[in-house]
Parts: sequence; structure tokens; C-alpha cells
Amino acid sequence: MTTFNDTLLRAAKGEKIDHTPVWYMRQAGRSQPEYRKIKEKYSLEEITHQPELCAYVTKLPVDNYNVDAAILYKDIVTPLPGIGVDVKIKAGVGPVISNPIRSVQDVHNLGELSPEDHIPFVLDTIKILKEQLTVPLIGFAGAPFTLASYMIEGGPSKSYNLTKSFMVSEPEAWFALMNKLGDTIITSIKAQVNAGAAAIQVFDSWVGALNVSDYRTFIKPVMNRIFSELRELNVPLITFGVGASHLANEWHDLPVDVVGLDWRLSIKEAGKEV
Repeated sequence: MTTFNDTLLRAAKGEKIDHTPVWYMRQAGRSQPEYRKIKEKYSLEEITHQPELCAYVTKLPVDNYNVDAAILYKDIVTPLPGIGVDVKIKAGVGPVISNPIRSVQDVHNLGELSPEDHIPFVLDTIKILKEQLTVPLIGFAGAPFTLASYMIEGGPSKSYNLTKSFMVSEPEAWFALMNKLGDTIITSIKAQVNAGAAAIQVFDSWVGALNVSDYRTFIKPVMNRIFSELRELNVPLITFGVGASHLANEWHDLPVDVVGLDWRLSIKEAGKEV
């Protein structure tokens, strides 16, 4: 009988472990021949809408490299169509949104996420993986700032000028959007855990574009609410931001179990600074 490898879960709880758990940060290993072959035929969106195929792609790094966890293969914008965002993932570009947020009324026009109706393929993939994996499955969600930046800019950005301007000049709309995205993220994550995800990561691709003061004022309250409400799920909670080493002290008092660092800040340095 195959033993379940719970090293990651025990490490997140601060328990004694016999080795440091490792996993692929990005869902699938892009160097893997099997994955590249699949991507020749299917887009990310097409893969995620086919649970059996999506489960196979998610499991590839575990099968090939014997890592200690799998990360669900999906995109951070996957829940957005369910709340009324017209988003398409364009090859070589990323998410492109045709109805960007411009006012508080645009935010009020957004709907509520119903995972069973809007993202059943994600839940079905998780259920398949729960039966197949011998390591924990990390589910995930895009963080509010990153999702908001796509929704306001209309797509990827290098400067986030529209997002920052909206944040400062339209505070009512901004905080309404944070509340809406907070609700969407919480709903999505709860559904993922109920389907079988054993740990959760909230992934903030672009939050490094903010300074500490703006993060503390405009982002941290909703991050606190998200993680506080997710504590009841009793699964490890991971936060991660790209290019955001200057925010490490802000993450210190979030109710999370694990803080993800990129190459800009070593674990040793983080231990000294925080």
C-alpha cells in the first residue's frame, strides 16, 4: 500500500520533518516533454476545462520528479468570468479583459461566484487528483491586487499606472472592488478545499509594484480578511508575492502558515529582517 507523503503539511504546522519539502512553484514543469507536447495541441484554458487532462498535467511533476506536493493547474483569472468579467487568455500576452473596471458602478455590476456553476471543471479536477495523488494538492487563487490590476488595466501592464491611479483617486470604487475580489477568492478557495485541496496559496504576481505604505492602506486589510476567514478550513495557508521583498514585514502578522519568497530575498535574510 502506498503511503501518503504529508511532509509539506507537517512542515507548515511547524512539526518535525525528516527532509525539507519541495514542489514546483509553477503548476507544471514547462521543461517536461510531456507537457510541451500537450501544449502544442491545447491552450491553458482548454486544458483546465478537461478535468482528466488537467489532472494529468498537474500530476506530471510529482510522477517525474517525486516532489512533495502538486499545485493545481489553472490560471489565476479562472473565477473571473463567473462574476461577469469578459476575460480571454491570449497566447504570448496573458489575460485580456474587454470590459475593464472604470467606476464604482462597474464594481457593483459584478456578480457573485458560484463554484459549482461557474468552475465545476476545477472542482472535478481536484476530486480526480484526490484519488490519484500520494502527496498534498495545493490549490490556489490570484490575490486581489493582481486580479484588480488585470481588471482595471484590461490586461498585463509594466507600470500599473491605471491601477495605482484608480486606487488613489477612486477609493470608494477601489475598496468595493477589494471586497468583491475578497469574497470571490474566499468562495473559490473554500470550494477547492471542500473538493480535496490540502493546502492553499494566494498568489500575488504584481503586488511588488506597490510601496509599503500603499500596500498597508489599500491591500493588507483585504488580505487579512481573506486569510482570517480561511483559518476555519484548517489547511495550511501560503501567501506569495513576486518582487515584493520590501513587503516581507507586512506579511509577518498575516494569519498564514507559510510565506513564499522569491529570489530577491533569501530565507536567511528574511529571518533576520522579520
